[in-house]
Order: sequence, then structure tokens, then C-alpha cells
Amino acid sequence: MEKLGSKVILYSGIVGILAVMVVVGQYVGLSAAMVRPLPSAVAVLSLGGMALIWKDIRGRVKGDNRALGGLLSQYFAVKLVGWLGKRQRAKLEKDTQDVRRAQEETLLKRLQKNKDTLYGKQYDFDSIKDCEVFRQRHPVTGYEHYRDLVRRVAEGEEGVVIAERPLVLAMTSGTSGQSSMLLSTRDTNTEFFLQGVCICLDAMRRAFPATESLQRTLKLFYTPTLRHSPAGIPIGPNSSTPASSRHMLHLYTTPEHAFKVPSEKDTLYLHLLFALKDRSMGTIESNFASTVFYAFRALQERWDELVADIELGRVNPQLQLEPEVRSALEKLMAPDPGRAAELRAQGEEGFLGIAQRLWPQLNLVLAVDSGSNQIYGEMLRQHYCKGVPFYSPFYAATEGLIGVNLWPEREESRQYLLCPRSMFCEFLPEASLDEESPQTLLMEEVQQGSNYELVVTNASGLFRYRVGDILKVVGFHNKCPVVEFQYRRGQMLSVRGEKVSEALFLGALKRAVSLWPGAKLVDYCCAESGILGESCGGAQPHYQVFVELKGVRNLSEEQRYKLDHCLQEDSAVYKSFRFKGSIGPMRVQLVSEGAFQELKGHMMAYSNTSPNTFKMHRVIRRKEYADFLFGKTMS
Repeated sequence: MEKLGSKVILYSGIVGILAVMVVVGQYVGLSAAMVRPLPSAVAVLSLGGMALIWKDIRGRVKGDNRALGGLLSQYFAVKLVGWLGKRQRAKLEKDTQDVRRAQEETLLKRLQKNKDTLYGKQYDFDSIKDCEVFRQRHPVTGYEHYRDLVRRVAEGEEGVVIAERPLVLAMTSGTSGQSSMLLSTRDTNTEFFLQGVCICLDAMRRAFPATESLQRTLKLFYTPTLRHSPAGIPIGPNSSTPASSRHMLHLYTTPEHAFKVPSEKDTLYLHLLFALKDRSMGTIESNFASTVFYAFRALQERWDELVADIELGRVNPQLQLEPEVRSALEKLMAPDPGRAAELRAQGEEGFLGIAQRLWPQLNLVLAVDSGSNQIYGEMLRQHYCKGVPFYSPFYAATEGLIGVNLWPEREESRQYLLCPRSMFCEFLPEASLDEESPQTLLMEEVQQGSNYELVVTNASGLFRYRVGDILKVVGFHNKCPVVEFQYRRGQMLSVRGEKVSEALFLGALKRAVSLWPGAKLVDYCCAESGILGESCGGAQPHYQVFVELKGVRNLSEEQRYKLDHCLQEDSAVYKSFRFKGSIGPMRVQLVSEGAFQELKGHMMAYSNTSPNTFKMHRVIRRKEYADFLFGKTMS
């Protein structure tokens, strides 16, 4: 009987290896040459070897609600991605020693692949042999340079700007204005997985060894609604549902059918319900910290319903689910009064540090909490997820992978090593951003302590493209720049040319909130008075600020003025305009709880983004958004 069990484990292990290799291979387009060096476990596994593997698996398991097949598949997935991570990290370390070589090889690879397109022939890519000739021949570009080219691709014309048919026509989040449509290719996915996911998982393993335990992850993902171009190319966010990789679903607390629910609200409820059932859950994962924050807010709001469902072994009858989806999910539910009692006891203690109390073996929150997501990360660490480590793994955009965070343990700052082989990067000094023909610098030419706008040539048909992100070079890893995100150019406040960045304004706002007794900042955005129309009241140009606070329901005029005063202290230019009277005093509106969550829905509908990729606009440019928030004003 023992030998029979070992044979079953051996067979399941082989199937697990093959399944994971197939999924990973399909996702990133791994070649046979890349897979060949893998440890030949499938060929040489013996019963003794499998016994050792099974012992290793049992030592990693936390909780007793896992199926054998899922454990084996997860084990081999961890091993495979771990091997790839070490391999890619070694390559990265080598490339950071000679970034000029790595960057030039990356550029020439892009040009050669697309040399026979109409665009490649226009700029004679085939004759370009180094980055200097490329920079002389090709101008620095913005989105208008590509708008018509992308339209032609969307209509089915081939060989326009890239040599292959795009996988997706990816929509940007629209934080700098209207959402833009960009091309996304298999190479984009390959780079993100190999140079991003694998390397960051390796860094995570080194910093948090417990993440190698065989625990499930709460993956907060919402299946996007896709449109299609005239040529049948999907239009939407550059992300796919976990349900499309069926062999990987065992990694998540959420079952397959829940990922098929179209309603964000109902999907979130199901995410929370099945996560609460799994006491041994190990990781909370999402693209952005904002998604995690709003998930915990929903957890608090719907706490009684969730606990009742677990106690009764049902799926909330109020959810709008297709009959077959409801049936499949309810088969996974069984009455669990013991877990329900445990949850109720934790809820009675309040929601401070609730994450660690609900899931005692929770290792990590994995989500980007830099840039516009900074305030959500801070709120989570101070309240719901107090005591739980956070890791912000990537610096990425719709254009592709830009940087990786090799230092997960450094929670005091979010710094990213630029990836030398993901994109060819150039840098515009901050002082030259408004020049007609600014000169760019290369990776090895930037200076520590200086700010630059990022310019990229990527794998998806963008050449010398101004991303709009302003980065600060904070150091070097070997010879490769390490950067911190500062702000988006399109998210500047400027009613008189004063140019107040998101980072500058947020710093002043946080100081002002600290001077308002009992107040905690939940969310905010600003508008320049010029977009407000009659709402402006004919006053001098000024900033209209909307804030959602916890702990207070009203602000005095003196308290509101503190924000204006704090910004004057931080910005000499703003102060000078205020002193001269050419900028009027800031106007601050306190909005009701949940106003920004509702605003998110309006913004997503306009920009065609999904909850997975949405980022709150800190400077709103549309009057209807401001009018919506005026309608939610409490004081």
C-alpha cells in the first residue's frame, strides 16, 4: 500500500511539473532552449526521491484543507519559478555591471524585430547599429505620434509598427488625461514574467522565507469586461483572469467560478468569503494597495453577512449570480460554526490589526503602495494590516515593466532598480522638460539626487516615448540606476505656472491633517478652479480640494486654511503667488464616507480601465468629476 501511494504521488508530481511548465511556457513564450536546462526531475524521479519530496511538502503545508493534487502542483510551481528566479537574478546582476551593453543589445533587438514594418522602414531600423544613431534619427515622441498607427493596427492592418499581431489593445489608466490605447505583445508578457515576477519572487523568498510555505493567496482580481476592435483584437487592461490558467487556481483562496462573476461588488464579497474560510492563508495580493484597502473596508461593512454565510455554509442570497455559478460555489460551502465563532470573537475586538488575527499565519501583503497608492498603504499598515509586512514588487505601467524592488525589507521607502533588458531607457532632466527639443541622457549618464522624466523604447511599438513619470535617481546597484517615483507630469497643479507636484501637495496635506485633531486621511483629489465653471464663483484662480477623512465630520475655516499655509511653507513659488494675490486661497471640501469609491466607478467607465489597473486621479481634469464630489460634500 505504501508503494502504491508513492506511485500515485510520483504520477501526480510528474503531472504537476508538466502542468506548471505548460502554463508558464504559454504565459511567457519560453523556448525549448530555455526549458532544457531545468532539473530533469520528470526523467529521474525515483520512489525514494518522491518520498523526500513528499516529506518536504508536508513540512511546508500549513492548514489541513488542501487537496493532494493542488499541493503537488503548487510545490512544483514554487520550485520552477524559484529556479527561474535565481537564473534571472544572476543575469540581472551581470547586466547591472555593464548597463550600456545590456541597453544597446535590448534596443537593437527591438529594432531588428520590427525593421520590416512600415514604421521600421520609415526610420530605416535595419541600418541602425548603435544607440547614438537611433537617438539622432528618431525623435522623442508622445502619444499623438502613435494614435493613427494604433488605429490602423486595431482595424486589422498588419506590419504597421510591430511585426506581430498584438495580444491586447491595452488601455492606460488615464491619470494624465484621457485613457490611451497601446499595443501589448507576447514579448511584453515574457519580460514582465521573467524579469519582473521571477526576480521579485526570488527577492521575496530571500526577505520572507515563510512565503515558500504551501499556503493559499487571496488574489484580489476582477475579470475585466473586454471590447474588441474591428479586427477582433481584445481591448481592455493588460491583464488576464486567473481562471484562464486553470492549473494555477489551486494557489488562490478564490474558486474558479468566482472569477467569472461580472460585478466587482459581488466578486469582492466572494473573494472575502472564501478567504475567511481559509484560516491558514499566507498572502494577500493585488496590483495596488488601493484595492486591498477597499477590500478591508468592504470586509468591515459586510462583516455580519460574511460570518453568517460561513456559519450556515451558504453563498449570500443577495448576490446577483448566474444559477450555475451559484450552484458550483455552494458545493464548496459547508456549515462551519466553529470558524464563524472564531471570526465573531475577532470582530468584537475591532478591526485594528484584523488581518493578522483572522489569518494568524499571514506572511505578507503583496501590492504596489508607492505613488498615488502611498496613502492606502499607510492606512493599511496603521489599521487593518498592522504588523503585517508589505512588499511593493514592481514599478510598471501599461508600456511594460520598468523596475523591480530588490529590497522588500525596506518599508520606509519604495526604490526600484531599473531593468536593463526590459526597455531601452532615456532620461530628460527635470529642468528641460518644457524645451522644444530636450536632450536625453542614458542610464550610465544620470546623476544621483537628480529628477528625470522617463523616455522608453519598448517591445510593443513605442520608440523614444515620453512616459510622463518623473523619477528621482536615489543610488545605483552596481552601475544601474535605482529610482523612486516622484509624480506624473499630467498630475501637476498649476493655475499660474507654479507647478505643484502630487508629492509636494500630498506632503503638505498630510502635515495639515496632522494638525486637525482626530482626523485621519482616507482619500483626496484636487481640481484647478478653471474647470469648475460657475462652481468657481468668479474668484481668483485657486485649488479646489476634496478630502475624505476619518474621525471628523466638519472642519473650521481656520483648519481649512492650515492646508493652504502648509503648502506655502513647502512651495516658495506658490507662496509668492499667494502673497501677490494672483492665486486665491485654497478651498477645501469634506466629502462623505465612500465618496471616492463611488467616484472610482465613474472614472473607470470613462477611461475603460478595470479595477485591477485603476489609479485614483489626484488632479481631476473633468468638471463632471468635481460636480460629483460637490454632490457628496458634508462641509
